[in-house]
Amino acid sequence: MKQTILARRYAKALFAVGKEQGTYEAYKDALQALGALFETTPEVADALTNPLYPMDIREKVMAGIVKSIDADKVLGNFLNLLVQKKRAEILPEIAEAYQVMVDEEQNISHGSVISAVELSDELQAKVRATLEKLTGKKVELTISVDPSIIGGVIAKVGDMVLDGSIKAQLAGLKDSIKGRE
Repeated sequence: MKQTILARRYAKALFAVGKEQGTYEAYKDALQALGALFETTPEVADALTNPLYPMDIREKVMAGIVKSIDADKVLGNFLNLLVQKKRAEILPEIAEAYQVMVDEEQNISHGSVISAVELSDELQAKVRATLEKLTGKKVELTISVDPSIIGGVIAKVGDMVLDGSIKAQLAGLKDSIKGRE
C-alpha cells in the first residue's frame, strides 16, 4: 500500500536539514541508491521490515547499510529512525518524494517525447529547447518511439501535453467531418 503523504513528510524533513547543511544532493543520491536496492533486492527490504526479526537485528542491518554507503550522521540517524518507527518499507517512496523536492529546488522538469521515428540528436535538442522555453525550467526528456502515431511528436512535461501527431490530427479531422453530418 502506498503511503505517499507519510513518505512526503519524511522526505520534506530530510530535505530541510539537507538544504540547511548543503548536503541535499548527496542525500538524494543515497536515497536513490537505497530505493533501488529495496526494489532489486527483496532480501534487504525483508531484513529491515520483517517483524519476525528482532528490532536490534534490523537496526544492525541498517547500521551496516549506513556504513557501506558512507552516510553522514544526519542521514544515518534518519535511516535508523525509519527502522525504529517501522517505516523502512516506505524508503522507495521517500526517495521518489525527495527527488521531486530536489528537482523543484533546481528548477528541473521531467518530460517525455514520443515520436513515430527515431529523433536525431539535433532534433532532440530543438525539442528540449522549445519545451524549456515553454515551461521556463530545465527539462530532462525521456524519448521513445511509437510507430502507431504515424508521424509528428507527442511531448509531455508535467501537466502540459503537446500532441502534434498525425494520428491526433486525423482523429480531429474525423470528428470534424462527423460534426458536419
